[in-house]
Amino acid sequence: MKTGFANIFGRPNAGKSTLLNMLMGEKLAIVSSKVQTTRHRIKGFFNNKSCQIILSDTPGIIDPQYKLHEKMMQAVKNALEDADVALLLVGADEDETETDKIFESLKLKVPAIVVINKIDKAGKDRVSQLVNFFSAKSYCRKTACISALLGVGKEELVNAILEFLPESEPFYNREELTDLPTRFFVSELIREKIYELYKEEIPYHAAVVVKEFKEKTSLVKISADIIVQRETQKAIIIGGGGRMIKNLGTEARIAIEAFLQQKVFLELFVKVRQKWRDNETWLREFGYS
Repeated sequence: MKTGFANIFGRPNAGKSTLLNMLMGEKLAIVSSKVQTTRHRIKGFFNNKSCQIILSDTPGIIDPQYKLHEKMMQAVKNALEDADVALLLVGADEDETETDKIFESLKLKVPAIVVINKIDKAGKDRVSQLVNFFSAKSYCRKTACISALLGVGKEELVNAILEFLPESEPFYNREELTDLPTRFFVSELIREKIYELYKEEIPYHAAVVVKEFKEKTSLVKISADIIVQRETQKAIIIGGGGRMIKNLGTEARIAIEAFLQQKVFLELFVKVRQKWRDNETWLREFGYS
């Protein structure tokens, strides 16, 4: 049996979370058209009769401007250190020369597959151009072409990954999908709805902390804090007459119920923690350790 770590790297909005979800056949990572949606390393365990692939979605590679960004880039560094194969994801709409600089900066010590995403939005000439460009790079051992959104190229990519994985017994229980707790995914689903419903800086200034998760006979009772940096942001989250937070609560509850396959009672509270993105204590408390 082949077992190993295949970790996904790329620029913001290359489609890393969508790729993880496609390979897993399950929604483990939240997705948004806004950049910097992923803040944590999220592992998913792909299992079949002949392999266990531990997949990792990682934050988009950026120049850190806050301690939060530094934590995000530490997650990237950690994923670089334990990878057996790196999946270097590039969107067909990206500037390949800029992306190449980022891939070079990773200083990879493991084989890399350059995965060209969004081929459904690019012509054959553009895809061939990208394949030829990246195939010539020293870090590239193989290329794969996919549409993560449409599920195109999944089997070919899995087979390519397996070429670089060692023979080993599974590292994780083959019945499990991830090593992250349910609370984490609940908080992420709430945060995903913040990205969908609010504009401008709000999603980037917000964190979600699940304070209570109680499974009762007929439903799951969840209480969560939405953390923002300023009182004005709190007012926007709540909205006039509480309209926006009510809408957020409804949308989040529906998503959480679909995820848990149970009825949910959800309470949301908004709290202000000034400059939390640059505060080591707050970052630890909010799960960015």
